[in-house]
Amino acid sequence: MQIASDTADWLSLGLVNDLGPTALRGLLAAFGLPANILSANRRQLTRHVSEAMAERILSGDRQQKIEDTLAWLSQDGHSLVTFADAQYPQLLLQIPDPPPILYVLGDASHLNRSALAIVGSRNATPQGLVNARGFAKAASHSGLTVVSGLALGIDTAAHQGALDGSGSTVAVLGCGADIDYPRSNAMLAREIARCGAIVSEFALGTPPLTSNFPRRNRIISGLSQGCLVVEAALASGSLITARLAAEQGREVFAIPGSIHSPLARGCHALIRQGAKLVETAADIMQELHLSVEPLDPKILEPDDGLLQYIGFDCCDLDSLVQRSGLTAGALSAMLLTLELKGKVACLPGGLYQRISQGIDSD
Repeated sequence: MQIASDTADWLSLGLVNDLGPTALRGLLAAFGLPANILSANRRQLTRHVSEAMAERILSGDRQQKIEDTLAWLSQDGHSLVTFADAQYPQLLLQIPDPPPILYVLGDASHLNRSALAIVGSRNATPQGLVNARGFAKAASHSGLTVVSGLALGIDTAAHQGALDGSGSTVAVLGCGADIDYPRSNAMLAREIARCGAIVSEFALGTPPLTSNFPRRNRIISGLSQGCLVVEAALASGSLITARLAAEQGREVFAIPGSIHSPLARGCHALIRQGAKLVETAADIMQELHLSVEPLDPKILEPDDGLLQYIGFDCCDLDSLVQRSGLTAGALSAMLLTLELKGKVACLPGGLYQRISQGIDSD
């Protein structure tokens, strides 16, 4: 790709240790172009930053990192998007702390499309994964880009669902764009870069530190018109994303669940705080004033009547024996058949959960 003449200047500032987005935006407001900051003297810089920070800005010790990053940017599908670029996401400019620099793998134009964030637990239930993938596919079919964080669980299902549909997906990372994290999603990341975009505000080589993820979450919500939480415990990073979305003026949606499920409590808390309860993709599209293209419904077929005894909450084998009047041996065989058909999931603790496949506009 062709590299802009001022890219090295942006990189030089972006690679200064501990020069965060807020401080960098302050310097840009004071000096204008990055070149003006880099050509300022120590006295001019210390009017806006500390002595130590001024020393780091004037230091030439990051030249090798700049050259390595420029080499990365020279590869097809790699780009740097800054405040100075027309491709910079317009929705991100509306949040209180937009990142001045974004590293992008894929097509940066996806960052400016109408989008829905879908987030949730890394340790999702089978039903939660089905829900995330189904809602994402419906959103994708309706022309929305699905934004998530490429984490295991709900994020992964959301990206997969978006790729199942006719739209695109964007993954926002809490590490450098050149790092495969989690490693198990490396192939999914390649597909996202091919059909959508992977984006990070962190310099190449930045490891996935815990402190990076709240910063990543503000970008997930900031790129989107709304944020859907599929499953979340009360102490969940997904609730941080939802809070940030609300603070940014985005719509917040939550899928309700069983009152007995720890992963439903976060969603229920959001609903009590004003998030919109959703049961179908159409609920979201109506709030965002978009039309939804209905998917082909996948209706559960009766299977010896057992599904009605399982219900929609998790239950154990003893409960099924009492409800159905069947023996434990007969039930075990039937449950195995249903599990192989993808209609029932076996959960830890000897629990069984019915898997509903019907996530569409109905």
